[in-house]
Amino acid sequence: MTREPLLQKYTTNNLQLKNRVVMAPMTRSRANNDGNVPTNELHGLYYEQRASAGLIITEGSQVSEEAVGYINTPGIHSEAQTAAWKKVTERVHNEDGKIFIQLWHVGRNSHPDFHNGDLPVAPSAINPNGESYTPEGPKGTVTPKAMAKGDIDRTIQDFVNAGKNAIEAGFDGVEIHSSNGYLFHQFFTNCSNERTDEFGGSIENNARFFFETLDAMKKAIPEQKIGCRFNPSLHGMFGITLDEETIPTFEYIIKKLNEYDLAYVHLSEPFNDVSDVKYAVENIAEHFRPLYDGTLMINTNFDQEKGNKVIEKGNADLVAYGKPYVSNPDLVERFEHGIELADWNKDTFYTTGKEGYTDYPKATLSKINK
Repeated sequence: MTREPLLQKYTTNNLQLKNRVVMAPMTRSRANNDGNVPTNELHGLYYEQRASAGLIITEGSQVSEEAVGYINTPGIHSEAQTAAWKKVTERVHNEDGKIFIQLWHVGRNSHPDFHNGDLPVAPSAINPNGESYTPEGPKGTVTPKAMAKGDIDRTIQDFVNAGKNAIEAGFDGVEIHSSNGYLFHQFFTNCSNERTDEFGGSIENNARFFFETLDAMKKAIPEQKIGCRFNPSLHGMFGITLDEETIPTFEYIIKKLNEYDLAYVHLSEPFNDVSDVKYAVENIAEHFRPLYDGTLMINTNFDQEKGNKVIEKGNADLVAYGKPYVSNPDLVERFEHGIELADWNKDTFYTTGKEGYTDYPKATLSKINK
């Protein structure tokens, strides 16, 4: 049995994982039904196949109808969705797996087509100038509606309700999606938040909505079952532009999270080359590890060697893998036995049906026994 760091157990008061390999949350667009309900046939099998991961984090799942921004993505706000997710978690648990659900609100990255013509909501009325994948195909984003205090309060309750539904559905925990240019991230950054009330205008105010949501959620579900995800050096994507306050904002957030007893904090390395971007941090795990005392998860472009290294250096405790898990349901076993990874088919990332979803084979027994 190999002793490499990725394949070792990870045990804290809040997490008991059989290895340190995490399946990262990935939008896969297979909930192509009227209620955006996950199905046992597709979602259940897909996550069951990958249950050898130390932890699975599901695709982003919207906390309300207002939170939707992409076609065929599942939610966790209706009774039908909650009941359907329960069948998924049961399949994962029957394979000795652990599974969290990612709670999602896309904010201004949505489109009126998802909201009966109403504008999507955001911290400020600033168009991200991106593209939304609507039921009628890709369309340009619009100028959103700036959220009133009542909108913020309602959205906080949506996250609370989604967290309760997730626990009812049997999830081991939830991950608050505070990353990748979505609603919370939009509040964090000055390029999308020009508010002058208590939810904008300073680092503390830009982070207030997130922390008010977290405080409300921990009253409804154990905070030990809550994780959160951030992408500090996101720049030039999803409508986000870095400035001199961006990294200090995330430093403030990560330090303040030491006051909570969370399952983990999940960070992304830069999605693109930011070496020439003023104010950006290139090595996220290395930069933020000294700021956070709890479990730190890192992702983006890690292979087996890089994953082992970041743990060995002490810059992360867990490593999340995205695309490798699309085409390698047995990623842990392939790491363990030195089996070459299968390539993924990018053309089927966001299609419907089982092709490119549940039809990637596991390595044969003969390869494993070599």
